[in-house]
Amino acid sequence: MKRTIGPGRPSLLAGATGAAFFLVVAASVASLPLLLPSCRKSSSPSTHTVKRDRILISTIKRGHFKEAITVTGKILPINIVYLDALEGGRVDKVFVEAGSMVKQGDQILQLTNTNLLMDMMFRESELFQQSNNLRNTRLSMEQFKLQLNQQLTDIENKLQQQRRVYERYKELEKDSLISRHEFELAKDQFEYLVKQKDLTVESQKSELKFRQAQIEALEESLERMQANLDIVKQRQDNLTVVAPVSGQLTSLVASMGESISPGARLGQIDQWDGFKVRAAIDERFIAQVKPKDAGEFDFAGKMYKVDVKKIYPEVRDEKFEVDLEFLGESPPGLKRGQTLRIRLDLVDANESLLLAKGGFVRSSGARWIYVLDESGKGADRRKIQTGRQNSQVIEVLEGAGDGEEVIVSSYESFKNCDRLVLR
Repeated sequence: MKRTIGPGRPSLLAGATGAAFFLVVAASVASLPLLLPSCRKSSSPSTHTVKRDRILISTIKRGHFKEAITVTGKILPINIVYLDALEGGRVDKVFVEAGSMVKQGDQILQLTNTNLLMDMMFRESELFQQSNNLRNTRLSMEQFKLQLNQQLTDIENKLQQQRRVYERYKELEKDSLISRHEFELAKDQFEYLVKQKDLTVESQKSELKFRQAQIEALEESLERMQANLDIVKQRQDNLTVVAPVSGQLTSLVASMGESISPGARLGQIDQWDGFKVRAAIDERFIAQVKPKDAGEFDFAGKMYKVDVKKIYPEVRDEKFEVDLEFLGESPPGLKRGQTLRIRLDLVDANESLLLAKGGFVRSSGARWIYVLDESGKGADRRKIQTGRQNSQVIEVLEGAGDGEEVIVSSYESFKNCDRLVLR
């Protein structure tokens, strides 16, 4: 007997079939990759819409680029005075030892130099001889002056006598009491004596001028010899090394009997009125470091400030040195040679275009940015060239200008778009 299927059975079968189809479709959809929001490709260039409150915007501005570097410095006294041998010689006496406190003018060591002593004795002998020559020349000149005066007196006496004869003969000749010949002889003799007096006076002036020049030359020579002797005596005094300032004689490299060359470093005196820090910096920063550049360091849990006081331009082992001085108080308990780690801020003297550093650096590698248009409702992708960067800003070399606004937050959600629409 055949069984008839009721009208409700086909409905159940159809529902079961539909449920199975839904499960298959759902499984197929689940197997597809998850699609994230991306740029619309319907128009060119590609665009993406982003909410304005979800992004950070910064303006490119001109300013001085600041770069912070960490340097290692050593504590030194505020002033170091080096002791150099002004003259060479053999160490004869050592008055103080290294580490002693000395006062200005205290004797430190005594050198002897036989050659210098012989030179001084020779110059003293020359000076004595030249002084005798000058004295003898002056005496000779005085005697010569007496002789000249005597000679001139004799001529004047003869001239006076002949003048009387000439005047008498002149009157007699008028009355024809003497011959014309006798009158002319008296006249010739008188004129001869007048000329002889004039020549004698002129000759005496020349002779006196010459002898005076001799004396002046001897005096100048004597002054030079005296100056040379004073220099030699000063060199002799330099054999005694004295402290130029008060302080601590921290080093002395001289032993009894040791021969010292001129200019040799003998030691140093440290003045402990204050401290400074000497730091070695990589040579690539030599153009950026300037006097008054500020720095800071931590010591015993407290921050202290310093600034660059002096820059030494010589480069050794790819480093150059600077001296830094404390701004305000210095840390208590500092010791010579102690090491400090200082964070030094270098500010470029020239202005450059600076952009705030943000998440976009990781997204684009700072090779491109989104620059807002004039309306402020959109931003276009633009290639740029960057330079230096620190923790806060990045230097823009090409691709963007002063005053332009840039999205500086991360570009991860729209990095493939050419243009952003801001809402």
